[in-house]
Amino acid sequence: MAKRSGARRIGLLGGTFDPVHIGHLRSAVEVAESLRLDELRLIPSARPPHRTAPQTSAVDRLAMVRLAVAGADVLQVDDRELLRDKPSYSIDTLESLRAELAADDQLVLLLGWDAFCGLPSWQRWEELLLHCHILVLQRPDADSEAPEALRNLLAARSVNDPSAFNGPNGQIAFIWQTPLAVSATQIRSLLARGKSARFLVPDAVLAYIHAHGLYRGAN
Repeated sequence: MAKRSGARRIGLLGGTFDPVHIGHLRSAVEVAESLRLDELRLIPSARPPHRTAPQTSAVDRLAMVRLAVAGADVLQVDDRELLRDKPSYSIDTLESLRAELAADDQLVLLLGWDAFCGLPSWQRWEELLLHCHILVLQRPDADSEAPEALRNLLAARSVNDPSAFNGPNGQIAFIWQTPLAVSATQIRSLLARGKSARFLVPDAVLAYIHAHGLYRGAN
């Protein structure tokens, strides 16, 4: 492992988690095991600038994520974005985290291929690698090319083996993911039509959804 003795390696997976589902959780566990992370933080976003507003409240989404990771020691929940009264910009989250960590701790930001390709539209995106490494979760069906704005960055910063990230920040790597055809949109649609979403979300999350009447008539 290319990290200094005593340095921690912390993964970050953001999203609306509306609701959190097995696709999120399986990706998180696979990465945590592959990179031997000390912890992987799921970070629910309050007002994602690149997506439509979540259908459920921050309180409900946070509660569901906490239920989903209960008992999985490596998976943690970080609520800092929900405490902000402004859009959830990743650069703000990274700066906030860096202020709390040791200088040599590694931060690894997990992004899907589509999100990675959209980086040039993110707030202060050129500064992300000053605070973290980026791990792109690549699926077999992600066959599009990165936009031109990212090609020089990839050429300069890519490494073949994400477990060999060197230092606290600054590199990009790719990792293959088990393809799970699950989406929050699909789950909301099923629930809105009175269909079962069992085995697509953890049982504790599904019980919470039913107990609080979430996603009825939504899609």
